[in-house]
Amino acid sequence: MEPRIKSKRWNSKIEDEISGLWKKSWPYGFDEKSKRPVYSIDTPPPYVNTPVHIGQATTYVLMDMFARFRRMSGYNVLFPLGLDRNGLPIEMAAEKRFGKKLTELPRNEAIALCHRILEEASLASVDSFRRLGVSFNSWKKGTGIGDLYETDSPDYRALTQETFIDMLKKGLVYEDNRVNNFCPGCQTTLADAEVEYENRAGYYYNVRFRVKETGEDIIIATTRPELLCTIGMVIFNPKDKRYRHLEGKTAIAPVFEKEVPIKSHPSAEMDKGTGIMMVCSFGDLADIRFFREQNLKPVIAINKNGVMNANAGFLEGMSIKDARKRVVEELEKSGLIVGKIPTNEHRTPICERSKDAIEFIAMPEFYVKQVEFKNEMKKLAKKLKFFAPKSRQILLDWIDSVSIDWPISRRRYYATEVPLWYCKKCGQKIVPPKGRYYQPWKESPPEGSEGLKDGKCSKCGSEGFRGEERVFDTWFDSSISPLYILKYHKDPKGFFEKSQPCTLRPQGKEIIRTWLYYTVLKDWLLTGKLIFRDVWVNYHILDERGKKMSKSKGNVIDPKDVLEKFGAEPFRLWAAVEGNLEKTDFRCSFERIEGAGKTLTKLWNVSRFISMFDPPARKPANLEPLDEWIIRETESLVDYTAKSYEKYDFHNPAVRIKNFIWETFASHYVELVKRRAYNMDKDFSRPEQDSARYTLNYVLDRIMLLLAPVLPFLTYSVYRDLRGKDVHKEPFPAADKKMLRKDIGFSADDIAAFNSAVWKAKKDRGLSLREPVKSATIPEKLKPAEKDIKATHGIGACKYGRKTSFSF
Repeated sequence: MEPRIKSKRWNSKIEDEISGLWKKSWPYGFDEKSKRPVYSIDTPPPYVNTPVHIGQATTYVLMDMFARFRRMSGYNVLFPLGLDRNGLPIEMAAEKRFGKKLTELPRNEAIALCHRILEEASLASVDSFRRLGVSFNSWKKGTGIGDLYETDSPDYRALTQETFIDMLKKGLVYEDNRVNNFCPGCQTTLADAEVEYENRAGYYYNVRFRVKETGEDIIIATTRPELLCTIGMVIFNPKDKRYRHLEGKTAIAPVFEKEVPIKSHPSAEMDKGTGIMMVCSFGDLADIRFFREQNLKPVIAINKNGVMNANAGFLEGMSIKDARKRVVEELEKSGLIVGKIPTNEHRTPICERSKDAIEFIAMPEFYVKQVEFKNEMKKLAKKLKFFAPKSRQILLDWIDSVSIDWPISRRRYYATEVPLWYCKKCGQKIVPPKGRYYQPWKESPPEGSEGLKDGKCSKCGSEGFRGEERVFDTWFDSSISPLYILKYHKDPKGFFEKSQPCTLRPQGKEIIRTWLYYTVLKDWLLTGKLIFRDVWVNYHILDERGKKMSKSKGNVIDPKDVLEKFGAEPFRLWAAVEGNLEKTDFRCSFERIEGAGKTLTKLWNVSRFISMFDPPARKPANLEPLDEWIIRETESLVDYTAKSYEKYDFHNPAVRIKNFIWETFASHYVELVKRRAYNMDKDFSRPEQDSARYTLNYVLDRIMLLLAPVLPFLTYSVYRDLRGKDVHKEPFPAADKKMLRKDIGFSADDIAAFNSAVWKAKKDRGLSLREPVKSATIPEKLKPAEKDIKATHGIGACKYGRKTSFSF
């Protein structure tokens, strides 16, 4: 008997061969003519100028498992690949590559450098996804349903601009000159969601202030003495008896001699510093909120380039660092510093990208209304189905923290432009018609624009216009992804209406407050509906010891190295086995991935063995009890797996299937049934042999179908060789309910316990496992499997009892 599976062992060359076949005729495209229900996945577009990291590789193979399962479940799966080519990461890469600050270049030159970066960007990410077996609808760029899309394409950017125009007309977007987070490094406004916090080293300077009315000194601790020129008030806690006598009096700030009121306020912490504090405009977000609450007029002393301005007096023209040093020198010279305490716990707001310390600067920006919709957003967050449910709280906590509207305009270059022009004479806004991508900084407003009549301003008749130079926040762009893939702009009454909401948003937990929140907010403001049904949140990939991976620690695992060393399938099985969403994070190491490869070897060997036995032409009329038992075990596994996959749980089924292959099927059933399948000595009847061969093939087919979403290459190879079919085009199995209800009379534990007892008895006596057993006492419940048990273990005579025993 020759195995129909010729290769003696599974290896990655088989993956390459199958990948080559798929490349010639890609089988996973979206079928626009299909009547099947649409299952849509809003895949997170990776940046093209950075290689795929282990976290992305893990996330995308898990998404692929979702897609493959849904296809086999009868859905027309929309699973497009998007490539992110917008925003600050591209600009920062250009600055690093060419050693130039883009904000110091003419706009055309800056954009040209970004284009060069994108032209040079390796498409290694696309190649890695293909090698990992990710079944995106298409690898070709286009604007059709399921085509590969790029976030800087005219089509994508046109939709971003259309959404802005719609929101502007609905009164959901407005412009205001207010204080915002500003990154001096990136030279742009940031939303709160783009700000991180870290403790940085610094000093608490205990500075001497004078009370105007009494002449007494008060000591105030500050880490930002350069902002003394912007002080608006001095406050103490209402419960602090030390300072109650100062209520309503006036403090004089040193050096600048600025007079400000002293008031009690609960924001002052009695046990922090000296318990009395100065509030400046603006040292942190708390200062901003305080100024708004007290209706204080802010004094802005820092320009957008991070340099002190005229409001800083003698500090004008200095960097923040130099200004701090200079004002400290002046204070010390006058004896106004009474203490200098080093601290490593100065909580500093920083830019999430550049890591520069944030400053707070007043600039005109566009805002999307969000504060007034917080209650509606909470309701939407509770309607979303989260996998795992604990991730919902991250979104709810963020919604609770929202205190200002969303600033969506930025002062950079490589992003979608704000589609507006202004009359140079009267300032009237010119709003273009929807339908194409606009670049106002280098083109004139088109005919048909609101505010334009016969090429002139409809308000004052002027012919001079100024194009808007600001661009959109990257999240304003990214938040249209479900609208884009569902063709909101191309076919709103057709495909979009039929296919919404998008079925699944898969993403990382660290961007719940940005990508997920902004998408739900913006798309609800536009459509009045929740844009997603399900949200699947993955967590961080850690090393074997639970440490975060980083290049500096030398513990990073490159997916390319994994593919070269092991191939895709061990990595995919590791991702499924490790991917327990009830845990906090995934742990990854070459050892764990290699361990998953051992299961592939086991499954391949079992498949090769079974491939020697052709199944009978039809199912036998009567199956042997042992065969009914393994089929019942298999159907239980099918039932559990299907229910778990529906809930995006591939971890628990993968663990069960792995154990089933190693323990129940290979170690016990196959061992017990192989003699009946061979029937070399004709000890079994033809119907008994057919029952074994049918069951071996039946169970193997079920395993292949269950694992097809997880192991696309191996299952494709085995199923093609044995059945001549594409396993991925087969329907996902439904459990045989009748078999599930059948009482076999014995269990897997009963079988395992008896086999283990025989093997142990032989081993304890130093005997070969092939050594015959003269007689044995076996449990009564195993009597239906007596013939297979005797043949497997070479047992001569059998009797039945509660206690297992053997005679050699």
